[in-house]
Amino acid sequence: MNLLIKNVILPDGDKLKTVDIAVTDGIIKKIGKVEDFAADETIEGGNRLAIPAFVNAHTHMYMSTLRNAADDLPFMEWLFNGVMPKEDRLDNEQAYWGSLLSCAEMIKRGCATFCDMHLFPGNSARAAVQSGMRAVVSRGLVGSEGGQKRLDDQLKEIEEWKHEKNIKFMLAPHAIYTCDKEYLLKISSEAKRLGLGLNIHLSESKAEFSDCMRDNGCTPTEYVASLGLLENKTLAAHCVQLTENDISLLAKYNVSVASNPKSNLKLGNGIAPIYQLDQAGVNVCIGTDSAASNNSLNMFSELNYMTLLHKGTNYDSTAIPAKKALDFATVNGARALGFDNLGRLEEGWAADIALLDTDVPQMIPLRNYYAAVCYCCDGSETDTLIIDGRVVMKHKELLTIDTEELYYNINKIVNFLDN
Repeated sequence: MNLLIKNVILPDGDKLKTVDIAVTDGIIKKIGKVEDFAADETIEGGNRLAIPAFVNAHTHMYMSTLRNAADDLPFMEWLFNGVMPKEDRLDNEQAYWGSLLSCAEMIKRGCATFCDMHLFPGNSARAAVQSGMRAVVSRGLVGSEGGQKRLDDQLKEIEEWKHEKNIKFMLAPHAIYTCDKEYLLKISSEAKRLGLGLNIHLSESKAEFSDCMRDNGCTPTEYVASLGLLENKTLAAHCVQLTENDISLLAKYNVSVASNPKSNLKLGNGIAPIYQLDQAGVNVCIGTDSAASNNSLNMFSELNYMTLLHKGTNYDSTAIPAKKALDFATVNGARALGFDNLGRLEEGWAADIALLDTDVPQMIPLRNYYAAVCYCCDGSETDTLIIDGRVVMKHKELLTIDTEELYYNINKIVNFLDN
């Protein structure tokens, strides 16, 4: 399959240039003036800015069914009294429609890849394949009682979906406050046996931090390090409450940190020390968390918050510049999830490309590529999305998802949950 994208805008140092992008079998073959290319499909990209499609490094896809269901509550009350009672009523089919809704929202906002922690085996993988997205799938593993069944469910899911090219897996001990020591050790051992990474919520709140200090005499990061969990390839979500030693440990073990700035703010959990993590050499990436806590899955919004928050909290307008933040949202996320040659628009790299309309007031005048993406865009500019060389949205029309059927099923689910 040959795809030709004509006349798109890319950075050229401090200036902008107009180029063509030729794609063959999902890989960028040439960027520049493309001639004598037998294209099966051609997209006219005039006045479109081309960016690497986003990688959402931390999601709970099924929870789009719980959007606006529990808001303005303390974190533990939000989780245990607001969210869990409703999610306990969901079944696997309902979780699939929630996951597909998340896919639709992310595609409309230029996101091609997500890392999901779910409770319902198969639903996020199925939604990813249906929508054409890339995904890393993990089952949220909780507790010790019943924990073996959850782990067995995850292993069955891996076996069922392992042949899908764009689906990968991690094991996901939910958090230290929902998994006991023996269960954490079991999951870590199983991950090593299977050669899989770990996806865990870590040091998300003051309560988690203080409880761990009381119960274990160390921080949550020190605790999981002492158990050997960080010897696995680890993706740690949130990491809001960190000490200097915690940051050193995350760097030492090459842990990737998925920061979720808007969710952490909305739940009153604080602001992760992203500038310090980046300075220490930690691979920082960006996630939205769930639509129940965010309440959107808009990576443009997260990108904007990421840059502005850390300039303000560090009293340094040069902290987390726009170009670095865009790397957080693209190539760093891909690296964290184990996708090679993904997250940059370069020859030989995967053709995951979002085209942004620049003929809108907030993009005029268009002077700086990175500033426009980080400080001007709200996501509505996303016109076309290409994933693995396949056009999944063209001129704002979703090509892989029947939105009428989707919205019908979501409304049925909401009526069930709220009555």
